[in-house]
Amino acid sequence: MNFPSHDLDTAPYASKPLLEASQKAFGRLPGLHKVLAESPQAYEGYQLLHKLFTQTAFDADELTVVWQSINVEHGCHYCVPAHTGIAKMMKVSDDLTAALRNETPLPSPRLEALRTFTVQMVRARGNVSEAQMQAFFDAGYGHRAVLDVVLGLAQKTMSNYINHVAQTPVDEVFRPLAWTRSDTPLQV
Repeated sequence: MNFPSHDLDTAPYASKPLLEASQKAFGRLPGLHKVLAESPQAYEGYQLLHKLFTQTAFDADELTVVWQSINVEHGCHYCVPAHTGIAKMMKVSDDLTAALRNETPLPSPRLEALRTFTVQMVRARGNVSEAQMQAFFDAGYGHRAVLDVVLGLAQKTMSNYINHVAQTPVDEVFRPLAWTRSDTPLQV
């Protein structure tokens, strides 16, 4: 079933300012935003979650690890290429990005612990064990980081699930970064 993909002319009235802001910020309308425009509340909620997640204590590498770990785990055909491009803009190393996309070892034990914990949170729907939590703390993260991972999960679950049900086409700018999941998912 085809989902509406709005522009400034077709969007519900309450979504128009959100689309205008996206157009201004990106110089184009991302496909996800065009789909989100159908529900002004979902669109605004997604944008607020994104803004708040980028204001956490996580640095650019850590933000990318959380985003891409969730995107890859959910198999999001749209978000993995989009966040590959976003990672480049954030000056995240190509090696880190490739390791996240390919589910291969990350360049540092701390980032690997963040990816492992994030994937465990996704797979266990938040019901991680005491040992998994302790391993995350032993890597140098604290209670705030746990809550911030959950915030990132809320944001990415919205976008991943919306892109799944809407079958959002990958934006032209990100098509060269297309992704398919490897045959051997990450073991955590």
